[in-house]
Amino acid sequence: MSSNSNYYCSLLKICTETRSRTQAKKIHCQILKTIKDPETFLLNNLVNAYSKLGDLTYARYVFDKIPRPNLFSWNTILFTYSKSGNLSEMNYIFNRMPERDGVSWNSLISGFASHGLVCEAVKGYNSMLRDGVVNLNRITFSTMLILSSSQGCIDLGRQIHGQIVKFGFGSYVFVGCPLMDMYSKAGLIYDAKQVFQETPERNVVMYNTMITGLLRGGMVEESRWLFHSMREKDSISWTTMITGMTQNGLYREAIDLFREMRIEGFTMDQFTFGSMLTACGGLLALEEGKQVHAFVIITNHNDNVFVGSALVDMYCKCKSITSAEAVFKKMTHKNVVSWTALLVGYGQNGYSEEAIRIFCDMQRNGINPDYYTLGSVISSCANLASLEEGAQFHSKAIVSGLFSFTTVSNALVTLYGKCGNIEDANRLFNEMNFRDEVSWTALVSGYAQFGKANETIDLFQRMLAQGLKPDGVTFVGVLSACSRAGLVDKGYQYFESMVKEHGIMPVVDHYTCMIDLLSRAGRLEEARSFINKMPFPPDAIGWSTLLSSCRLHGNLEIGKWAAASLQELEPNNPAGYILLSSIYAAKGKWDNVAELRRGMRNKGVRKEPGCSWIKYKGKVYIFSADDQTSPFSDQIYAKLEELNHKMLVEGYVPDMSSVLHDVEESQKIKMLNYHSERLAIAFGLIFIPPGLPIRIVKNLRMEPARVVISGDADLCGQSCCSRDQDLDNCSVIVNSTKERGRESESWILKTTVDRI
Repeated sequence: MSSNSNYYCSLLKICTETRSRTQAKKIHCQILKTIKDPETFLLNNLVNAYSKLGDLTYARYVFDKIPRPNLFSWNTILFTYSKSGNLSEMNYIFNRMPERDGVSWNSLISGFASHGLVCEAVKGYNSMLRDGVVNLNRITFSTMLILSSSQGCIDLGRQIHGQIVKFGFGSYVFVGCPLMDMYSKAGLIYDAKQVFQETPERNVVMYNTMITGLLRGGMVEESRWLFHSMREKDSISWTTMITGMTQNGLYREAIDLFREMRIEGFTMDQFTFGSMLTACGGLLALEEGKQVHAFVIITNHNDNVFVGSALVDMYCKCKSITSAEAVFKKMTHKNVVSWTALLVGYGQNGYSEEAIRIFCDMQRNGINPDYYTLGSVISSCANLASLEEGAQFHSKAIVSGLFSFTTVSNALVTLYGKCGNIEDANRLFNEMNFRDEVSWTALVSGYAQFGKANETIDLFQRMLAQGLKPDGVTFVGVLSACSRAGLVDKGYQYFESMVKEHGIMPVVDHYTCMIDLLSRAGRLEEARSFINKMPFPPDAIGWSTLLSSCRLHGNLEIGKWAAASLQELEPNNPAGYILLSSIYAAKGKWDNVAELRRGMRNKGVRKEPGCSWIKYKGKVYIFSADDQTSPFSDQIYAKLEELNHKMLVEGYVPDMSSVLHDVEESQKIKMLNYHSERLAIAFGLIFIPPGLPIRIVKNLRMEPARVVISGDADLCGQSCCSRDQDLDNCSVIVNSTKERGRESESWILKTTVDRI
């Protein structure tokens, strides 16, 4: 071998290390100029260089110019096609080879295995055995084990294990690690432990693999013991433990291990920081998360996209959206995970509009969403009851092919259910190829929030018949449906079955549903007894629910108790004052009403003004009571007067009992005529084409979640959907069917609502 060949080979090695394809081509030109007949050794290095730089065309060109290719030449070009995924050329080269060795066979098997082609890889492996077991080596077995694990072919893996023992490769750590990994991923942890124990010489890699398997199987104590028994540990050992503790929900222990790792002086990588930030987010430990962030900056990991995404996620979970935004803006490289972390954070913290905006920004930056991103932005549309944007994302899901993912389909079922389009929600549900517990729960909740008790219960029973396990959210929907339909006994049965039959401990939402169930039915004494037996006091919604029903049924005694409890829990919540004053007003105790209002003023408690809004042609129109600011006010009030006249002719009679103010009768009628929701509906009747539903959102919670809007809709042939912005289960839809005999509830779109 000449000195020139050595010199050029050294230069080619530098080109591959620096990833410089241009320089490699310049050296190639220089070789052609200075050496008349390059040696096979030099040409092999040139093929290898082009292969590593990803230039298959030049690699093949150089190979074809080799006058007498040796086995190394053939193996180099074979490996090039194997690695690149060009399996047809790989097969062609392999079949042309005049001779083969273990490297040749391993390249063939690896090419098939890396693309999940189990049958082809097994055929190659069997042909290799027929060619002579001398070709077998640890790489062969490692490749076949990794293929078995990734494709879930445990029977194949067991057969390979048998041949590992047969041919004497059982003591190789390089073979033992993928064997343990295969068994642990399949849930066969005891088989993995047996492999570990039967391996005579175990290095740190084997310990790390075994610890990973134990943690994957939830065997925390054994993994902890094995970790502490290690004579030597590396950074991967510590990171494996931290990651495993995080995945098993032991966030505090993960943080303690991180501190120990720092004290021991081990180097931390992106996976260490990613797991630590997940632990901080799981604990809502903002201060500790900030400390980890500082350490990320010190160790120069702040430009790592994996770490940056984990930081955004941590700050979002700790409800520090401003910090999450700051980290996101400073990231030099962002991928779909980074964008999704911020989008999900916005949605989980109640910033649904920002979540939709960040999705649009992501697309403008050329990042295509994955199924999780799309499902999250659809959920944000559902929280806003924004059917228009949600329908656009539905189209996006179909065009992108992401609709088939259960996460996306579930979000769409939830969207249509929350927006009052329960028919479309049901249609989507029936079209799904696979339905999980979330799918059923989404539809159960959709039916429940509109008071369709029979449909909700029937769907719940079908879910159980499918062998699916309901969760707490499912029972919130079922209990809500029972509450709205007045099925007290049925509700009690489901509540008791949570623990007895399904092992679900009721939380505050379930107890609130039971309070609502009893209160709506007028069983206020029973509701009080139920509250006194609860393992914890109700939250503000629970007390407000009871207080609202006390107003409805005129129970001053329990109402005062509920109001006092609510004021103690949330002194600045106006609901306790307003609902109690409504009870006093209904009984004509105006002095008590005045006293409550003075108390509100003295304590600085203010009632948020009620408003309703409607979306038309991409613009949001907001209305408040007696609103005259709209440029369409003249048309709106004219429409209301027209409808007033028509409805009076139809025989509707106003129910003045809902106007709890000490004013003249004419003033009460005016208050009924021009509240914010009615103005929004009049706007919708003017501008939204007939046949399309009118969708209205309110800023104040509606209790007891029953809105009757039929009069104008009857006269105009349109249906109305009204929902509040905060409480999903208070959304209702009223179709355009007259309800004769219920005049007191349906006069001129009069809304029977207690606004909290």
